[in-house]
Amino acid sequence: MALVLAVTGGTGFVGGHVLAAAVARGHGVRALARRLQPARPGVTWVAGDLADPAALGRLVEGADAVIHVAGVVNAREAAGFIEGNVRGTAAMRMAAGVRPFVHVSSLAAREPQLSRYGASKLAAEHVARGCAGPVAMVRPPAVYGPGDTELLALFRAARLGVVPVPRGAVAAMIFAPDLAGALVALAEDLAGEGRSAGGCFEIDDGAGGHPQPALVEAIGRALGVRARALEVPGLALRVGAAFATAQARVTGGLPTLSFDRARYLAHRDWRADSGPLLALGLWRPAHGLKDGLAATVDWYRREGWL
Repeated sequence: MALVLAVTGGTGFVGGHVLAAAVARGHGVRALARRLQPARPGVTWVAGDLADPAALGRLVEGADAVIHVAGVVNAREAAGFIEGNVRGTAAMRMAAGVRPFVHVSSLAAREPQLSRYGASKLAAEHVARGCAGPVAMVRPPAVYGPGDTELLALFRAARLGVVPVPRGAVAAMIFAPDLAGALVALAEDLAGEGRSAGGCFEIDDGAGGHPQPALVEAIGRALGVRARALEVPGLALRVGAAFATAQARVTGGLPTLSFDRARYLAHRDWRADSGPLLALGLWRPAHGLKDGLAATVDWYRREGWL
């Protein structure tokens, strides 16, 4: 059955893949956008942001379910994470009312003591869970794929042959189109049988996690080069964060490696268990690491990013 899905974050990396997945499955999409967007088949753009209750009301008008992707991944202070992740979720949840609500959290919420980002995502989960209507939450690990800028530096470093990684760390991965497919599948379920209602689901490519050296080698193979990992202690990440923070003060931007992100990255166990989600029978990952990395590298090269 075709639905009308209201989507936040549709102009971003993950959100863009959600729009594509929803339209491909025959659904209509209403997507929030701060700026004028080019026409996109199957998508109706709604002008506004999460701080505009009237815009959020227009966004959810006639919608069968909401997929809340928008959030803040980098901020100078804790207040930035709270504003973007906690208050933004509260505003969207209030506008959604009793409509089915799929909330995109983060695996970082599992370890909220490590970072302000993770703490804000956990707080946002509590907000999403505490209102009327059926809710399902998803905790993605590292997300990669066409259009991603966050992990682009990792691919560029691998092209040079050596990539510094946290010592002894394991990281789960998910290809963005696969994550998008899961989010749309959950929205369909909440608008129907509702088997996923109340669930908080980790998600990954089915491997559970990849040792960082193996991940670097896999990226190298996708690039057609030999790449190896240089495992570094947490102290090295903190030094890198200090340098990036000082540089950001000069340029006026945000540090590419903040102290908050360095604490998160230094954690050794970012495995994910997608078993409970898979058990619902709603979704399965279509891409393993090898296929996903190859598709990502092809896209980067076509766009001139590599």
